[in-house]
Amino acid sequence: MTPAPTAWQMLLWAVLPYIALVVFVLGHVWRYRYDKFGWTTRSSQLYENRLLRIGSPVFHFGILLVLIGHVGGLLVPKSWTEAAGIGEHAYHVTAVALGTAAGVCTLGGLAVLVVRRRTVGPVFSATTRNDKAMYLSLTVTILLGLSATVVANIVGGGYDYRTTISPWFRSLFALHPDPRLMTGAPVLFQLHAVSALLLFSFWPFTRLVHMLTAPVGYLWRPYIVYRSRDPRLGSRAPRRGWERAG
Repeated sequence: MTPAPTAWQMLLWAVLPYIALVVFVLGHVWRYRYDKFGWTTRSSQLYENRLLRIGSPVFHFGILLVLIGHVGGLLVPKSWTEAAGIGEHAYHVTAVALGTAAGVCTLGGLAVLVVRRRTVGPVFSATTRNDKAMYLSLTVTILLGLSATVVANIVGGGYDYRTTISPWFRSLFALHPDPRLMTGAPVLFQLHAVSALLLFSFWPFTRLVHMLTAPVGYLWRPYIVYRSRDPRLGSRAPRRGWERAG
C-alpha cells in the first residue's frame, strides 16, 4: 500500500498548483484592469534588429512546439493513443525526439535574446529587474525540462511520465489531486513541475502577458488619417522643385 503523502508533498502537489492557477487568472484580470498601457512586450526592435530576427523566431517556434507537446502529453491519456494504434515505443521515440528538438530551439533562441539584451547597450538600459527575473525563471524552467527529457530518456533507460505525472495533472482539473503520483517521479521532473508552477504565478506581472492577446481589434479599427497642421498646404497647385511636406 502506498504511504500517505507528507505535509510537504501535499503542499507541492495539491496546494501549490491551485495557488498558481488563482494567481495566474486573477493576476491577468488585475493587470488588464489597472495596467492596460503596460500590457505590452515593450519591444526593443528599434534599438537592435539583427540578433532579434534570429533569436525571436527560433524561441517562439520552440516554445510553440513545447506547448503542443505538453498539451498532448499531459492531457491525452495513454489509453487514447493506444486505442488509436500508437504503440508505447512509437510514442516514446516521437515524444523524445520532438521534445528534445523543441527544448533545444527554445533554449537556443532564449540564449540569443539574453545575449542581445546584455551586449546591446540601449537594449540593456531598457531592461528592468522584472525582465531579468523573467528571463531567469524562463531559463530555469526550460533547462530543467530539457534536462529531465535527456537524462531520463536518452542517458537513462527511459521514463513513462504518462503513468504518474499526466494522471496527477489531470487529477487537478477533477478537483481530486493525488500527490502520491508525483512522489515516485524523478527529481528533475519534480523540479521542472515546481519551476513551471512558479513561472505561471509570476507570469501575469511580466511582459509574458502579450502571449495571451491577439490584435483582433485591428480588423475593424478605422484607418488613421494624417493631416497637415498648415491649412494652406493642399489648397493650391503643386510647384516644381522641393515642397515643404508639413
